[in-house]
Amino acid sequence: MALEKKQIADILREMAVLMELKGDNPFKVRAYENASRIIEGLSEDLEVLVQSGELVKIKGIGSGIAEKIQLLLETGRLPEYEALKKAIPQGLIEMLKIQGMGPKKIKAVWERLGITSVGELEYACRENRLVDLPGFGRKTQEKILQGIEMRKKFKARHLISEALVEAERLYEAVKAFPGVIRGQIAGSLRRWKETIKDIDILVSARDEDRLPIMNRFTSLPGVETVTAKGETKSSVVLQSGINADLRIVSDAQFPYALHHFTGSKAHNIAMREYAGSLGLKMNEYGLFRGRENIHCRDEADIFQALGMDFIPPELREHFGEIEAALNHQIPRLVEISDLRGMIHVHSHYSDGVNSIEDLARACQALGYEYLVLCDHSKATYYANGLDEERVAQQHAEIDALNARLDGFRILKGTECDILPDGSLDYSDDVLARFDVVIVSIHSRFNMTEEEATRRIIRAMENPYVTILGHPTGRLLLGRDGYPVDLVRVIDAAADLGVAIELNANPHRLDLDWRYCKYAREKGVKIAIGPDAHRLEGLADMRYGVGIARKGWLRKEDVLNTVSADELLAFARRRRP
Repeated sequence: MALEKKQIADILREMAVLMELKGDNPFKVRAYENASRIIEGLSEDLEVLVQSGELVKIKGIGSGIAEKIQLLLETGRLPEYEALKKAIPQGLIEMLKIQGMGPKKIKAVWERLGITSVGELEYACRENRLVDLPGFGRKTQEKILQGIEMRKKFKARHLISEALVEAERLYEAVKAFPGVIRGQIAGSLRRWKETIKDIDILVSARDEDRLPIMNRFTSLPGVETVTAKGETKSSVVLQSGINADLRIVSDAQFPYALHHFTGSKAHNIAMREYAGSLGLKMNEYGLFRGRENIHCRDEADIFQALGMDFIPPELREHFGEIEAALNHQIPRLVEISDLRGMIHVHSHYSDGVNSIEDLARACQALGYEYLVLCDHSKATYYANGLDEERVAQQHAEIDALNARLDGFRILKGTECDILPDGSLDYSDDVLARFDVVIVSIHSRFNMTEEEATRRIIRAMENPYVTILGHPTGRLLLGRDGYPVDLVRVIDAAADLGVAIELNANPHRLDLDWRYCKYAREKGVKIAIGPDAHRLEGLADMRYGVGIARKGWLRKEDVLNTVSADELLAFARRRRP
């Protein structure tokens, strides 16, 4: 299909950007930029100029570019443009929409840090990896983060950390409205899904209070747009760009509606089918035997009426929870109060912000008994990874701090890089100096599934390895994980006695909850770690615990529910 003048100008402009990212001759880049401006500003008919041969006479349009414009006019395609698009990751083009990210800066983060998507860029900013990059600095990093936040307003999905903060703020306001009897955050947030489309809040009230409640809801600070308003349901768009719905039901309907609007859809269908097998009808209005609505005060009563144990919201994904509830095999899920240690935190020795002492005292204030400090190894030069000399310096500081800290311990850990062949970034002699060794992949993601799986398993075979870190390397809404056979990895971890991390950073939440249950069944311990690079990141443990619960994990399945001495014993079991 032939293209119009504006479309051709856009293609020439994008080609200039792609060529600049690719590192082409600056004069060639400028020629395409100029040609784009000229074409867009033409008052004459472009097709007439091409056919008459007048286009090439216009200053700034050479014969080579004129031929390409003619080809676009006639066919709507340009092989050179298509080849450029294939050579440059699409995520780099997306970065151009972020304020402060021009082609030169995008090229720098791509070449120096391997960043190919907006999600990776955000993660790098939050880990302070742009601060020391030539041409950047702290202020530039902050501006880029602000630009990313603006862009997020228009996304379809949101990280649970972003949506939950908004939902809790909204719910606190709504439950205080006059006339609200009881309420709950529902939907995928209540089920602790890792990414969220919108916020669902359910409350009960009398009929006469519905409209005043809706009036207050749609007028709350932070509401940018009201998209629907009624006495049963109202919908708004928040200033953060997240959609939020408020539903009002009678108090008698509340338990059934809460179950229904918590979902998931697959869970609800399976529950209705099971109720049907008992001669009952189940929906958001009630649990019916014929015309009789079986009275239930809360969700627990609904499950009891069906002969089931209560199913925690996190498990409601049609993932075996109904069978377990019928057989009274729903586990007691891990809680954040069960955690005794904070595993996987970065200090200012590598790419963290805070000192070791500040991190230790913050963990102690949160009620933890120990901290496993895990700065990067030397291969992650962009994260200021530690060489052997700096490892010795850090260990001396930890020894001095442990002598002063009362009732708290710092364990010597590392996040050691898994090199492309599966070997580790430190020798065994250096690894032996650490109490806990986490191994992770941070480079060469373009592997086949077989290569990635072999690489990880070979790393875990090293007897000094304690934990496999963020096993797929994914960044939610930013980058898919590298292809890896997680079943084989989990099987190998079970055979070797290696734990697997559930990285609690809301950008990762990796190990995926869908594999946590399998790891539990194989007896593999899961270490919940915040991968924190600043004090605020320690609070991310709540997201890790939420995903652990979603993955059916109990207290006894989680490595950092044990004491420091028990953790040390676990790490030493494999060592020669």
